[in-house]
Amino acid sequence: MRKIVPFDPFKEVPAVWGEEFFGNVGLPAVDVYQKGDDVIVEMEVPGIKKDDIDISVENDVLTVSARKREKKEVKKEDYYHKEIREGSFSRSVILPMKVKGEEAEAEIKNGVLRIVLPKADELKPKKIAIKSKKEE
Repeated sequence: MRKIVPFDPFKEVPAVWGEEFFGNVGLPAVDVYQKGDDVIVEMEVPGIKKDDIDISVENDVLTVSARKREKKEVKKEDYYHKEIREGSFSRSVILPMKVKGEEAEAEIKNGVLRIVLPKADELKPKKIAIKSKKEE
């Protein structure tokens, strides 16, 4: 007797279209949060060198593109099982607020890319001084 299994498009479509349709490397997980005057974006990039990553900010959208390369060329028929792949990805994240993209800093530590984006000045609280006039 056959069992009816619900269709899950996120699970089934790659099997139907094949891996090449979606690229060789899946999209990395991303965390976005704020800390003080900064927006922090953390992204998993294991095995990717800093020279193979491009980061840009335009219209409050952060885009990270990268290419993961294999260390050496190996014939596919030599493998019994191969899951570690080479390929590229581009991931865009809409930032929750305006930032100063030109002042952003990024670092990779333990396979995690951490991007610190200072919030735009217009979002920071402003103190308003009270001017006094001479009483006449």
